[in-house]
Amino acid sequence: MIIKRRTILMAAFSLPVLAALPGVAQAQTAEDARRFIENLAQRAITTVADRQLSQSERDDRFRTLFVSAFDIPEIGRFVLSRHWRMATTEQQHDFLTLFERITVLTWAKRFRDYDGERLETISAGREGDRGWMVDSRIQRPQGPPVSTQWRLRQEDDGSFRVVDIIAEGVSMAITLRSDYAAIMHENGGQMNGLLSAIRTKIDQLKSVN
Repeated sequence: MIIKRRTILMAAFSLPVLAALPGVAQAQTAEDARRFIENLAQRAITTVADRQLSQSERDDRFRTLFVSAFDIPEIGRFVLSRHWRMATTEQQHDFLTLFERITVLTWAKRFRDYDGERLETISAGREGDRGWMVDSRIQRPQGPPVSTQWRLRQEDDGSFRVVDIIAEGVSMAITLRSDYAAIMHENGGQMNGLLSAIRTKIDQLKSVN
């Protein structure tokens, strides 16, 4: 079959036009968001399961992966809520440092307990101007699948950062905000009391890791 030169030219010019259409661009970005979560889960599992590395090396790699994929400062400011504005600059810095450490330690342990679970992404949809929500299921060898949603923010360069995880309808960020508010209340609203409590929890996690 002979393809006319005019047909080839029309096809070539139509590609960038189609890519520029909002529906096509959104579909591509939705697929990017979905693949971001798939790759993140696979890389996390691979990192903690690599027995050729020492535990310290696995932890360091997991920390690098986690910090690059999660917007720890944004999540930290959200969970601290109104107490963030009341804290001094030094306390804010200390909190974000400790929050990063405890979050990484917590999730590293969860992935070390990996026992054949498999993440299956279902769909991704836009949430606001720069937000995306990726729906997924965690398939388990034993027990029913766990419905999990990943709330992402898209950066100016097109990359993604995780800002919340919602498992079976329960938000990680909102749960942490409630937990930290309770600790602040127990310590008379004193920021140093919260920082001390987080340090204690970090020591406990390190002792069992």
